[in-house]
Amino acid sequence: MEKEEIQNNTSADQNEDTVKENEKPEENLAEENKQDIEQEAKEEVKELTPEEKIAELEDKVARTFAEMENQRRRFEKEKEDAFEYGGYSFAKEALNLIDNLDRSKHVLESDDKLKETEALKKTLEHLDIIKKDLISIFEKNNIKPIDSLNKKLDPNFHQAMMEIEDDTKEPGTIIQEIQKGFTIKDRLLRPSLVGVSKKVTIKEEKTEKNKENPENK
Repeated sequence: MEKEEIQNNTSADQNEDTVKENEKPEENLAEENKQDIEQEAKEEVKELTPEEKIAELEDKVARTFAEMENQRRRFEKEKEDAFEYGGYSFAKEALNLIDNLDRSKHVLESDDKLKETEALKKTLEHLDIIKKDLISIFEKNNIKPIDSLNKKLDPNFHQAMMEIEDDTKEPGTIIQEIQKGFTIKDRLLRPSLVGVSKKVTIKEEKTEKNKENPENK
C-alpha cells in the first residue's frame, strides 16, 4: 500500500510539472521564438573572404569617384553657362533699342510735312548709323540677327504672324519681316516675326480670268 501511494504521488508531481510547463506565459514563448530566429539568421550569414571584402570596397570607391566626377561636370557646365549666357536677360532687353529706332524711323518717314526734306534725310541717316553701331556691338558679343527674308519658315527661329498670297514664291517662304529676331551664340534670343507666302485662292484666280475674258461671265 505504501508503495502504491508513493507511485501515485510521483505520477501526480510529474503531471503537475507538465501542466506548469505547458502553461508558460506567451511572452516567454515569443522570446524563445525570437532567439531561435536570430540564431538561424546568424548561422545563415556567410563570412566574407578577404578577397570579397576588397572587391566590395573597390566597388564602393569606384561609385564614389563616379559620383564626384558627375558633380564636377555639372559644376563646370553651370559655370560655363553662367559665363556664356549670363547677359541673356540684358541682351534681350537691349533689343528694344533697335525696335525703338525702327519705330522712330517709320514715324518720321510717314510724316507728310517732313517728306523729301533735307532734315528728314539727315535724321534717317543718323538713325541708320546708330542702328548699325548697335548691331555691331551686339555681334561682337555673339548676338546676331537672324536672316529671314526669302528663307523657308523655320519654327526654331521664326514665328509666322500672317500669310500673304503670292504665287511667285513657294508656299511657306518668308516675304515680310515684321520684327527682326536675334540669337546669342547657339541659343535663340527672340524669334523673327514674319509673314509667309501662300498660294492664291481658286476664287480669286477665277475672278482674274473673268476680268481678262468678260464673255465667260
